Amino acid sequence: MAEEEQKHHHHFFHRHRDEESPSEVDPKKEEKHHKHKEHLGELGALAAGAYALHEKHQAKKDPENAHKHKVAEEIAATVAVGSAGFAFHEHHEKKEAKKHACE
Repeated sequence: MAEEEQKHHHHFFHRHRDEESPSEVDPKKEEKHHKHKEHLGELGALAAGAYALHEKHQAKKDPENAHKHKVAEEIAATVAVGSAGFAFHEHHEKKEAKKHACE
């Protein structure tokens, strides 16, 4: 029983040794991957921006808890800016992948 436990290891990452190395990635697939992540960043920025506007409205509507709503608004605005930055980064990664695909 002890020998079986030693042979079987649980890992968080299930990377296979016979997988492609990063240098062998299909350029079109990489471009599509960055495009997908760019869209996710845009969606995150849109959602966080909408939530920030919602919290701004709630701060005006509920003066008793205005401070809480203002803090939530600032956090949501920060998340929106970060997500937009991520989308911008992925846009440039996509352009670079597209450039390498044409070569």
